[in-house]
Amino acid sequence: MPTSPVAPDRRRRARGVASIIGPISRNDEGADVDRTLPTEITALLADLDAFIADEIAPLQAADDNERFFDHRREWARTDFEADGTPRPEWEALLGEMRRRADAAGFLRYGLPTELGGRAGSNLAMAVAREHLAHKGLGLHNDLQDESSVIGNFPALLLLWRFGTPEQREEFCERIVTGERRVGFGLTEPDHGSDATWLETTAVRDGDDWVINGRKRWNTGVHTATHDLVFARTSESETSRGGKAAAISAFLVPTDSPGFSVPFYWWTFNMPTDHGEVELRDVRVPASSMLGQEGRALAVAQTFVHENRIRQAASGVGAAQFCIDASVAYAKERVTFGEPLSNRQAIQFPLVELHTEAEMCRVLVRATAHELDTRPHMEVSDRVSMCNYRANRLVCEAADRAMQVHGGLGYSRHRPFEHIYRHHRRYRITEGSEEIQMRKVAGVLFGFHR
Repeated sequence: MPTSPVAPDRRRRARGVASIIGPISRNDEGADVDRTLPTEITALLADLDAFIADEIAPLQAADDNERFFDHRREWARTDFEADGTPRPEWEALLGEMRRRADAAGFLRYGLPTELGGRAGSNLAMAVAREHLAHKGLGLHNDLQDESSVIGNFPALLLLWRFGTPEQREEFCERIVTGERRVGFGLTEPDHGSDATWLETTAVRDGDDWVINGRKRWNTGVHTATHDLVFARTSESETSRGGKAAAISAFLVPTDSPGFSVPFYWWTFNMPTDHGEVELRDVRVPASSMLGQEGRALAVAQTFVHENRIRQAASGVGAAQFCIDASVAYAKERVTFGEPLSNRQAIQFPLVELHTEAEMCRVLVRATAHELDTRPHMEVSDRVSMCNYRANRLVCEAADRAMQVHGGLGYSRHRPFEHIYRHHRRYRITEGSEEIQMRKVAGVLFGFHR
């Protein structure tokens, strides 16, 4: 049989991936025991474990900080009298965690060396995010807030890549330290997945731009010093949608006259930091534009692959936590005179989830490795595969964990409902699973060349 012209390349890729991922096996407790990863990554995981045990776990145990993670978590975190936004003491604890992680050299791991980071690879970041999520709910890697001892700084990286020297000087270091916080204002009341139809406008007036419009689900705006607002800047396109080349991005100070947050959307997972934003004749200088005029959607999409693969890795880790916890509980729980684990009705669903977690893990790590070695757009469809399958997997694993644990699983005294509520949003946000599948279909059927 003649060899396909793409087969040699696939064989080379398979050999390279195998050397990164290595054999996969688990011990009786579900722990990783034989994964041939680069030594720098295995050393990183060991260092993280030691740091968490020495610094973060004691901090979580002090001053009743457990209230933010046990059955009281939603109530301890949420200021219901302040439109459901995070309580200051909750964010202060997260800030202290980040301060300690930065002092220990972990927080900036994925950042460029020029910003004090270690330029961690996509593979290393994916493995680390999975590892941290596999530990379960805790201060080391909070699900709801996306705070972690290894930070993920999409706004900072956008500024580093597209910002002017003055913008870099003002924002980059201060974003890490928390002195600057940048919200993300892309989605609008009538426009979500297809941002090319957005209606917010920015009109040039001398040396300034005047912005008018509305934003929805404006992430992080509750404490943001600036909001990254995407607006249509081509007057010839203001009344016509579907034109990506007409959109620009602006760093808008949130204390600007005409910038307001009339309310926050209360979400499935509280507290909320997703505001409804109104911009009425908001005037900003031309120097506030981030990147080239009319090229903002390229700005927004630049780091989508890294974010999605890390999100997928976290989903795999959290799913494995749910699976492992369910297996352990089934071994201990006695019903009708014998362990729950003896019943195939318990075994088989967990076997299927465990198998899918192993397959997702391989795909995520292989794709992360490819992001480090190939142009991103060549593996964009594989990133989408990872993202939508891992997001769905963790929701199914959390739901199954609730079922296996029975009434306890449904209670807030177990973390599964929290894990479900957090990860369920990723089947919608940052590219819904339908959008991800559309991307895969575009490559599979030849619509995207």
